[in-house]
Amino acid sequence: MFIDTHCHLSKKDYEDISKVIEDNRNANVLRIIISGCTREDFDETIEIISNYPDVYATIGYHPEEADNIKKQDLIKLEELLTQEKIVGIGEIGLDYHYSSENKEKQQQLFEYQLSLAEKYSLPVVIHTRDATNDTINILKKHNVKGIIHCFSGSYETACQYINMGFLLGIGGVITFKNCHLKETVKKLSLKNIVLETDSPYLAPVPYRGKINSSKNIPVIAEFLAKELEQNVNSIEKITEENTKSLFTRLK
Repeated sequence: MFIDTHCHLSKKDYEDISKVIEDNRNANVLRIIISGCTREDFDETIEIISNYPDVYATIGYHPEEADNIKKQDLIKLEELLTQEKIVGIGEIGLDYHYSSENKEKQQQLFEYQLSLAEKYSLPVVIHTRDATNDTINILKKHNVKGIIHCFSGSYETACQYINMGFLLGIGGVITFKNCHLKETVKKLSLKNIVLETDSPYLAPVPYRGKINSSKNIPVIAEFLAKELEQNVNSIEKITEENTKSLFTRLK
């Protein structure tokens, strides 16, 4: 089966969540991991994973939330981590794209959540944008494993993450014209890769610009198979094994 390791599933983006899940199943995407990354997301995330056996979740505060997080928010996050279908912490990390003025707050929030991951032996899903060096330096201080969500870096950066025990999340971006990521991925082992959509964002070609969903995971897998000269069944099997090995709560 295919697994979408990172997506967003909310009533504000999809009118009929049951139909989305049905479409996923018809595409052989039989497990999805949704990301609840703001305090407003958490309740809906818990509701969705409670209602759909195919759906699991990671939760954690996105770096863009750093200025808004209060002590009670951190308490709520920790309380939810014991739930069986919460399989990891994320998406968490650093984002200096629009501004790095609050980088200290971002780093403090990131480190706190990494400490929770260590405490509960949970993998992490990392969001990093224009902050590669700080992200790597902070991760080196913690005994964690996880996924670099929406990886788009160089081969050298990929190797740094892989050597720290991280998998690389590959999504629709790799199908975009002139995307350098194709050349990076060709140098990597499939053992280092998992599939993701980041839906409703970043739909793969030929659906670019449209609302994305997890049913497009096979589109990404087929593109990878062609680029890597692999059988798509191998992509499916190996990325499923990689995902299940990391997310031990995933059934």
